[in-house]
Amino acid sequence: MQTTLKQALLQLANPERAIRTARFFKTGKGQYGEGDIFIGISNPQVQALVKEYWKSMNLSDIQELINDPIHELRFAGLLILVAKFSKSSPFQQQEIVDFYLKNVSQINNWDLVDCSAYKILGKFFLNKDRQILYDLADSGHLWSERIAVVSTLEFIKNGQFSDIFKLSEKFLTHTHDLMHKACGWMLREVGKRDELVLEEFLDEHLQNMPRTMLRYAIERMEEGKRLRYLKG
Repeated sequence: MQTTLKQALLQLANPERAIRTARFFKTGKGQYGEGDIFIGISNPQVQALVKEYWKSMNLSDIQELINDPIHELRFAGLLILVAKFSKSSPFQQQEIVDFYLKNVSQINNWDLVDCSAYKILGKFFLNKDRQILYDLADSGHLWSERIAVVSTLEFIKNGQFSDIFKLSEKFLTHTHDLMHKACGWMLREVGKRDELVLEEFLDEHLQNMPRTMLRYAIERMEEGKRLRYLKG
């Protein structure tokens, strides 16, 4: 069945769109997505096929997709994994989490992280020890670091902010704007639920916060307050 899904995906290839998408995801030499291969399938197209096929696929099938050099196939594999996780028993969820962590090297662009991390790791570790996220954050591997940060979205949705504050503080000195964006995004999510708590964090770290992280964090604040933060 996996081959059928792969064939269905390949039939949707759009070379013109692939050129634009590859440029958007920075696949050029020295860029964060260097060497990644796109064939020009839109996210809604992938999602529609995943909805059709996911129930019939097992972890072995998903492994084949996640190992594929084509980005959209890895994306499909991760969407299937998320769907499986949401319908699994606690034992099966542990198996999926182990599988996900084993395949971190294949979750190698921001969209792959963002579509899966909080829906798998975030949900699984919501009421469990979260040391594994700090291990990922300490890895020195960009995508593992982003997985750690984005996983906290599920905690934030449940009113638990301490982990994203710790991770955002850790990554204040990170050199890559993809991490500044991820932390800022999560901080903005905190602010949507408790703006005063976000302001306390910003007030403490404003002078050391990368500009991109700050801009993302304050994006939904009222204009006057947002401008005050931008002016320092």
